[in-house]
Amino acid sequence: MRQMNSIVGGGPGERADFLQRLAPDLRKLIEEQQLGITYEKIDLPLAAVIADMERVGIAVDPKALETMSLSMEKEVRRLEKEIWALAGAEFNVNSPTQLADILFDKLALQPPARRGAGKLRSTAADVLEKLAEKHPLPAKIIEYREIAKLKSTYVDSLPKLIHPETKRLHTSLSQTGTATGRLSSSDPNLQNIPIRSELGRQIRAAFVAEKGKILLAADYSQLNYASWLIFLTIRCYWRRSETAKIFTHEPPRKYSALVPWRRRQNTAARRKRLISELFMIVAVRIGAAAQYRAKRSCPFINAYFLRYRGVKEYLDNVLMETRKTAMTRTLFGRIRPIPEITSPQVQLRNFAERTALNSPLQGTAADLIKLAMIAIDKRLTAEKLEAKMILQVHDELLFEAPKKERENLESLVKEEMEGVYELAVPLVVEVSTGLNWRDMD
Repeated sequence: MRQMNSIVGGGPGERADFLQRLAPDLRKLIEEQQLGITYEKIDLPLAAVIADMERVGIAVDPKALETMSLSMEKEVRRLEKEIWALAGAEFNVNSPTQLADILFDKLALQPPARRGAGKLRSTAADVLEKLAEKHPLPAKIIEYREIAKLKSTYVDSLPKLIHPETKRLHTSLSQTGTATGRLSSSDPNLQNIPIRSELGRQIRAAFVAEKGKILLAADYSQLNYASWLIFLTIRCYWRRSETAKIFTHEPPRKYSALVPWRRRQNTAARRKRLISELFMIVAVRIGAAAQYRAKRSCPFINAYFLRYRGVKEYLDNVLMETRKTAMTRTLFGRIRPIPEITSPQVQLRNFAERTALNSPLQGTAADLIKLAMIAIDKRLTAEKLEAKMILQVHDELLFEAPKKERENLESLVKEEMEGVYELAVPLVVEVSTGLNWRDMD
């Protein structure tokens, strides 16, 4: 876009004319890369859906953020004093240079052996985590930075971005902002609000429904997990009792209480454990997680590969094909170039191999939720509902609707999201509602 602006002068009319003349060449390129169906069925119709979401925006309670800001400021000041006490001197906690002097000179802490080039006295998060094993100060620095970052990035910034006329936040959603194909959010970025920390959940509480309305969140609770199974077991004989035994290290007789897609027994802890195990398969497969070999993941991986040899074949074939073509494809044909797959540099090549194994799975998950967004938008229009899709965060869709439409909307969203595409394993959607984005049930 910058190059186009410099060529045509940057005027809106000139840019539009330039794009119109460029369109035939771009279309030819799409067809050459076999991306015509992906463009026509996903990217093009999704553009209108995204435009509507950006226009509608989301309501935010500025008073709640103001109260939070004051509380976080007190917490930052308290941590600052504790840090000074542990350091034995007052210094600018936000200064990496001054912090390095305290850590490595005054406290004589030894930096980790593995350091980035030109950062012999790094105070990055990974360095502080290592140093925290030796002294309590680095842990306090990590806590201080987390609160200060959330305060400046969201709590203090969001009120300034509220539109003066609509009184709502209007983020920008992009289809080309990530390499995996997922949508990205900017100005403000609403996809990076942490959901596992209490502070992150407090920030979500400031995102509210307008009077007389509710928020409805629909989450593909196991989309990543399902994507792994789709690709990793596609050539394997699927027997539920054996799969349960492998995934949970439990005997088959307990299967009924352990299968991950049975919502009644589906806990967040078990889901996280299953996802971690599956991702570790790929990490260990390419030697990227040697530190885990002695832990319980290793026997799990060995048992899985022994039981399902097709999985290993799939992983090997992905790497072999990527080395030939220097790209990967999702289930729906979306490509990701990975030219580094044949790099002579071992570190760069290993990273490319991890990317090659992950991209088709993450990309397919992204395409699935895009297709669901398109289908839901059509249904909302066809059934003349007032409900609006207002935000997409990874595998979660957020809606705002009149309270009277709650049941209809929940049924519609679950039906479209779970039935968006027939896969080897079921897609499960968890729906919750509330007056704000945090307190959903």
